[in-house]
Amino acid sequence: MALVEELFPICRGITGNGVRQTLSILQRHIPLEVKEVPSGTPVLDWTVPPEWNIRGAYVAREDGTLIVDFSANNLHVVQYSQPIDALMPLAELRPRLHTLPDEPDWIPYRTSYYAQNWGFCLTHRQLSSLADGLSRVVIDSDLKPCHLSYGELLIPGEIDDTVLFSCHICHPSLANDNLSGRRDVPIRRNG
Repeated sequence: MALVEELFPICRGITGNGVRQTLSILQRHIPLEVKEVPSGTPVLDWTVPPEWNIRGAYVAREDGTLIVDFSANNLHVVQYSQPIDALMPLAELRPRLHTLPDEPDWIPYRTSYYAQNWGFCLTHRQLSSLADGLSRVVIDSDLKPCHLSYGELLIPGEIDDTVLFSCHICHPSLANDNLSGRRDVPIRRNG
């Protein structure tokens, strides 16, 4: 549980410092070999995207009162959001605010890996409480060619069959997805 509590708040995407930080923590427990694949590399039916890193983000009223704050919950920012620093009216901001109306206290998880976009996720109650007026919108992030990092560990067995355990760490703050140990287990018979 202590490991889950340490990993849970890290903002991870499919690339970036959060992934490397997570792999480094996992290396304290198992001897993972960390490998990196450059952005733009074709992998099966997919291409490794640019690396995304975020330092902070918020939406605030003109008086500075925070409405949405990435430091309070890293789900508040659409993953892979482009950087922005602007003052805008609620009518212009509203299409970039994502909620789950059927679950008014939940913050949705949204991504924009391949579309140049930005946005915020918040509870529907938060959205419903917003008044017209100007808001300061800030996302301090960058997207640049770099690497996708992943970890590998080979454990030799007593038989020649290969068992592959594959799990992912590419989502932020989703304990019942990433941190639960969800995995796919294909078995390949050798020989």
